[in-house]
Amino acid sequence: MKRSEIKRRPLADTVLATLEPEATAYRELDGNGLYFRVKPNGSKSWELRYKKPDGKWSWLGLGGYGTGDHQLTGAQARQEAAKLRSDSSEGSNPLATKRARKAAEAEAANNTFEHLAREWYATKRKTWTEGTAVRTIGALEKHVFPVFGKRPYVSILPMEWMELLRSMEQTGIVEQTSRVRGMCREIYDLARVTGRATHNPLEGLHKFLLTKPVENYAHVPLDELPALLRAIQSYPHATDVRIGLQLLAMLACRPSEIREARWSEFDLDAGLWLIPAERMKRRREHLVPLPSQAVELLRGLHNLTGTYPLLFPGRSDTTKPRSNTVFLMALRRLGYEGRQTGHGFRHIASTILNEHGFDENHIEAQLSHVKEGVAGVYNKAQYLTQRREMMQWYADHLDTLAAGNVVEFKRA
Repeated sequence: MKRSEIKRRPLADTVLATLEPEATAYRELDGNGLYFRVKPNGSKSWELRYKKPDGKWSWLGLGGYGTGDHQLTGAQARQEAAKLRSDSSEGSNPLATKRARKAAEAEAANNTFEHLAREWYATKRKTWTEGTAVRTIGALEKHVFPVFGKRPYVSILPMEWMELLRSMEQTGIVEQTSRVRGMCREIYDLARVTGRATHNPLEGLHKFLLTKPVENYAHVPLDELPALLRAIQSYPHATDVRIGLQLLAMLACRPSEIREARWSEFDLDAGLWLIPAERMKRRREHLVPLPSQAVELLRGLHNLTGTYPLLFPGRSDTTKPRSNTVFLMALRRLGYEGRQTGHGFRHIASTILNEHGFDENHIEAQLSHVKEGVAGVYNKAQYLTQRREMMQWYADHLDTLAAGNVVEFKRA
């Protein structure tokens, strides 16, 4: 509408929304020194005319018109103008108080738990694998930020943290609850050591929360392993997933290590797989000798996915690996839900190799188990010759088990 058609003030919402621009910018009084400004390009904003302490009149921009960030509706603009007029009547400069208020709001935003948590995440992120980073921020965004994200972290009481964690426990996610508690305790530690908090409200809460007994990853008894191996060999749903399960069973690697593997990590002619440090739990390169059966499986897989960087590219986005549940779901389809996990193949390999007399140091090196401190600093190719022999024996042994023709013996 045209400005000449305005009938009353304060300006109605319909007027604010439809007021047309003219060849030059103009202001329309809304009331009490608050003006609505319209520019030739159609942009609209709010301005307050006020008297400075020295008696001179001046203009103060309040923000654009609208409902987005840094924009004000009519009601919001009038409320802001009332605050600034009050400042002016008390002898304060509205411009200075507006700046001070915005600074206080910005400081309050920086003091929220979510802001502190994201600062902690950014600090720790560089030391994590991609999977760990995704799981960590995902847990915070799902369980913590909706409750405490916008709260000043110094105002959240231990009792409130206890209530949140116990509500998580009641849903049955005891292990997840423990991880979330540990994350949040570390987040407060960051505030404490940087002088932004004097205490950690999560200290001692673990004494009053449930703890999940330490359990080995689910795996079948050894007498059921032959049937499992045959079931995997006949997995009908996806060839790449079948090959992935066979490699998990054969190489005793972690599911994430094979699922996120890239073709550039493999030298199939040399029978070697070098997992880079950034993908390893201990942040150390890990060299895996490949038995001949694994090389054959990988060559077959290369025919399927070799045009992509990843061994197991996602279906909807080939730049990302398959879902972290892909192997678990495949075992579920085979009827092994709760009885066998991808990680459980590591336990099976350890048990069989130890029972057949292989050197414990060779087994631990194959599983990428290392000691902490100086004792854990070792050559990435440690025991490579011995491990080549050991893993070729293990692959042959699994073939024999699957064929159902096994004569048990103990290695000398």
